[in-house]
Amino acid sequence: MKKLVSIFLVLVVAIGQAAAWGQNGHRAVGLVAEQHLSKKALKKVMAVLENNSLAEVSNWMDDIKSDAAYNHTHDWHWVTIPDGMTYEQTTKNPNGDIVMKIEEIVAALKAGNLPRQTEQEYLKYLVHLVGDLHQPMHVGGKDDQGGNAVKVTWFGQPSNLHRVWDSDMIDGKNLSYTELTHFLGKPAKVQVKEWQATSVRDWAYGTMPLRPAVYNLPADNKLSYRYSYEHFGTVQQCLLQGGVRLAGLLNEIYG
Repeated sequence: MKKLVSIFLVLVVAIGQAAAWGQNGHRAVGLVAEQHLSKKALKKVMAVLENNSLAEVSNWMDDIKSDAAYNHTHDWHWVTIPDGMTYEQTTKNPNGDIVMKIEEIVAALKAGNLPRQTEQEYLKYLVHLVGDLHQPMHVGGKDDQGGNAVKVTWFGQPSNLHRVWDSDMIDGKNLSYTELTHFLGKPAKVQVKEWQATSVRDWAYGTMPLRPAVYNLPADNKLSYRYSYEHFGTVQQCLLQGGVRLAGLLNEIYG
């Protein structure tokens, strides 16, 4: 019995470490996206999702990690692009990666004629993966499991660099996802147009310059208010960009 409990706990930890943004971060991306959908796109998206909001379905792809039927999706959440390289120059993961899958899903949804359940799942994948792509640790450049192997303490509690960016900084603000979305602010129309004009690969490249600051840690790896103070603005910007760009894709597909 103890052995079974131990195995279960290991699985829970592994699943938790692979997530991105945490629940409220993903929900904020979904809510921002809804706020930037055309009326036509919103109506169609709601029909596909059976009137579930983008915020409600945004964490579905993390939830299904416990279902063996979806094991093939585990590597879709991330990509490795070393410094000085482009995505095209990288060795591709045979199981797929976040850039590859977003491009494939968008193409399939634009083509249409998908069975209803497949279309719904693809849409849920897209909502989650666009959020993931805007979390800086999901476009890795080092052999450290996207920062999961970088052990730190967060306000005195054991954590890792990936988790700090996933949820520790956001959860530390003690905000609901609607409050968090409100705090992100409203981008100007010209900014929305500029963000939506770029490609999926551009989004990945856009997180790469953030790496030096992300990995600029104190010698003892003890993180607290100072790290959050220095980086929460980046978290907010990434969440806002993720939502606006997700809306751009959905307007192209369903608008």
